[in-house]
Amino acid sequence: MYAKGQTVISYMEELAPKHLAVPDDRIGLQLGTLAKEIKKVLVALDVTDEVVEEAIRLEADLIIAHHAIIFRPLKSLNTDSPMGKLYEKLIKHDIAVYISHTNLDVAEDGINDWMAEAIGLKDVAPLEDLHTDHLSKLVVFVPKSHHQKVLDAVLDAGAGSIGNYSHCSFNIDGYGTFVPGDATQPFIGKQGQMERVEEVRIETIVPNSIRNKVVQAMLKAHPYEEVAYDLYPMDMKGRTLGLGRVGKLSAPVLLQELVDKVKKQFDVKQVRVVGDLNRQIKKAAVLGGSGSRYVNHALFRGADVIVTGDIDYHTAHDALMAGIAIIDPGHNIEKIMKPNTVKWLKEKLEKGRYATEVNASEIDTEPFQFV
Repeated sequence: MYAKGQTVISYMEELAPKHLAVPDDRIGLQLGTLAKEIKKVLVALDVTDEVVEEAIRLEADLIIAHHAIIFRPLKSLNTDSPMGKLYEKLIKHDIAVYISHTNLDVAEDGINDWMAEAIGLKDVAPLEDLHTDHLSKLVVFVPKSHHQKVLDAVLDAGAGSIGNYSHCSFNIDGYGTFVPGDATQPFIGKQGQMERVEEVRIETIVPNSIRNKVVQAMLKAHPYEEVAYDLYPMDMKGRTLGLGRVGKLSAPVLLQELVDKVKKQFDVKQVRVVGDLNRQIKKAAVLGGSGSRYVNHALFRGADVIVTGDIDYHTAHDALMAGIAIIDPGHNIEKIMKPNTVKWLKEKLEKGRYATEVNASEIDTEPFQFV
């Protein structure tokens, strides 16, 4: 059985929820339809003509990419233009295009976390805070026979995270009473008769951003037709997410050593470097994409170096004067999203017992040549 397009994208949006995107970002379905079976998915950094040809060869039904193919509203669709020809080719071969951009940058276990992990950062925090989740307390009453099933459903849906601990809950035994009405079909008991049932009270915390998802998972697993549950707003705040990451290296290294590691981990032959190659680096920042305006953020967070792309001339001079180093491996290092996104989707599809294939594009979309 193949997954529907909506199912594939629901998995993608578990990884990178759309609400995490910065305002006015071009994300989501940009071309085609998701109302179809998806036999093959191609994950790419950019949707170029070569990538589209690759998708056609693979007979892919869906391209999931990081960079948008439609940046501004179209006033016309001229199929004689390069982009018009690209759109026409995608439409003719019924290939949908879905974009996950800054939401994938911001997401926990998204591009910036993958970059931070690649260079060995620990005690990682966002470089720029954008989203702080608020929390609710979920309380639900479950018959003992279904206690574990409901508990697993709620916690596996994302409830119960406290700091670095997951699946946190409190459970206490008690009993519930009810009288099923005339129009009911009770799981336990008979219409018109008082019932007293041994139940378990489950308490856990839920980030408001996934509250509906958790509640739906709970209702699906619960045996009662009318489920008794409460949601209480909490003053506590949940995790903070944002663009970029900053953290400590496990041990101090020379800037030259970190340069060598960046080249190896991100598979780039050349990088641009600002700063003394023999200086010691203890704390580093990373930011996928264009990072010129985030150099000051890295400086404010106490980083000795920032690893990012598209640094301009004047920003480099400002960094030299401020005493922060820069390693610029280019914008294309965001290609780290391909294998990691493929891994995520494959695991989700296999768990759902879908036969849909997911492939990483083998096309190098780096537009620059280094001579």
